[in-house]
Amino acid sequence: MNRLLLLILLFMACTQVQAQLVTGKDVAVTDTDRGKVRGFILDGIFTYKGIPYGQAERFERAVKPEPWEGIRSSMTYGPVAPLPTPTTSVQDESEFVFDHDWGYTSEDCLVLNVWTPSIEDDRKRPVMFWIHGGGFTSGSSQELPSYDGENLARSGDVVVVSINHRLNVLGFLDLSEYGEQYATSANNSILDIQLALEWVRDNIENFGGDPGNVTIFGQSGGGAKVNTLMAMPSARGLFHKAINQSGAFRGDMPDQTLTRRIATETLKELKVTAEEVDKLQEIPFAELSAASSRALATLNKELQESGESTGPFGLSWGPSMDGNVLPYQPMTPEALALSKEVPLMIGTVKNEFAPFFLGPLAEAPEEQIMGFIKQQHGDRAEEFIAAVKEAYPETTKAVDLVNVDMMFRTGAVNQANIVSSVTDGAPVYMYLFTWQSPVMDGKYKSLHCMELPFVFDNIQRCLNMTGGGDKAEALAKKMSRAWINFARSGNPNHDGIPNWPAYQAKDGATMMMDHKWEVRHHPDQKLLEFNAGN
Repeated sequence: MNRLLLLILLFMACTQVQAQLVTGKDVAVTDTDRGKVRGFILDGIFTYKGIPYGQAERFERAVKPEPWEGIRSSMTYGPVAPLPTPTTSVQDESEFVFDHDWGYTSEDCLVLNVWTPSIEDDRKRPVMFWIHGGGFTSGSSQELPSYDGENLARSGDVVVVSINHRLNVLGFLDLSEYGEQYATSANNSILDIQLALEWVRDNIENFGGDPGNVTIFGQSGGGAKVNTLMAMPSARGLFHKAINQSGAFRGDMPDQTLTRRIATETLKELKVTAEEVDKLQEIPFAELSAASSRALATLNKELQESGESTGPFGLSWGPSMDGNVLPYQPMTPEALALSKEVPLMIGTVKNEFAPFFLGPLAEAPEEQIMGFIKQQHGDRAEEFIAAVKEAYPETTKAVDLVNVDMMFRTGAVNQANIVSSVTDGAPVYMYLFTWQSPVMDGKYKSLHCMELPFVFDNIQRCLNMTGGGDKAEALAKKMSRAWINFARSGNPNHDGIPNWPAYQAKDGATMMMDHKWEVRHHPDQKLLEFNAGN
């Protein structure tokens, strides 16, 4: 019997399909408007990494890179934006789950990656333009294994593009009052993304893509960047559909008065006068970043002491209403008019960051959790419990009552209500991802980023987060196909899911995504109302 089993295993190993990699100096060569690039072909997918789409002097608006001669090798990821705090240590367990690839940093980080089924036919495929998370401070196009575009390109016959761009102080320090060359410095990070979209417009046909059918999609900070682009006059027409995943935050962008205060305080920290502002071009990044962080902390304290709002996360780096690049707040009628013809998919995951906030409650007995709920909500404790169970009927454990996200979900519903109310506007589709990961005994539930391996059809690349298995693979096929169909036509429906109607504030149609999909109407309305009144 042991010998027979061994023979069977040997036969299976010999018959498994092996990955086919094709490389060479004349392999996967195509044109861009700056010069030729060479990638590689893996299992039929042409892959290019680290292609420059821009170059910039510090705090100045990016421009197209200088042309190059010959064929540029583009087979590995390029540099990522410098981080305010370099990663020198991690929390072992959560790092196992997320499995980051930190990359290498450089201020010359305006690069992009492309995955495409072909460069050798005349087809024009939908383009899915991915914008990474990390707020506006950190992250990169290679940070998570889920971001790899190979499987999405293959299963959907689409072209996937992902980008790096300037972040934190380098992308948002507002030096506009110190010289014309810094006129756009408050929003250079977002202008970098616009420049990458212009690269797609000008070059993607050489990669088998359709510049007339581009979907921008992003998660967390990437979703917030999607919102920003939708409110940006100069980006209009560069994309045609939008997907915001866990990135709809309520609150206005700061205006120029505040962003210039940040710059003034940063110069003060660096002991640089207004006349010496050009010295900022040469100051080492670590010193510049530390000084600007101190400036933000000072202004955060001043604003809080004066009773002014600092937003849901405190004053930090991000886009601002500068009257030029971004003249409107994102949810105003003027901004909404810019993107009224752009279909929108928007949603969140059930738990987001809540599992990280539980602390000792994560493993507390039921009596302690119920006591916590009573302490938090007093006489309304039973009302709260009923609202959670109505929103999520699958709730069985006491701990599941206290780890449901209310911040990201509230912002998504608010945005869906506003955007869907625009007269003659494009449709909005709402989702709520509730699947629970079995990894680490289910501790991480439907955590922030948990939907990404499913969207990109990358279950095997993300076993540490998903646990793998046939059911997870089947869910990934449903989700990735919905995203692909939305990118193709502006409608996520396909024959593997129930009919997914467009969202309207009056009926609140929301696709609940677990192993089983179902449409529910205002599924958590009582919970949202409870939270708003609390």
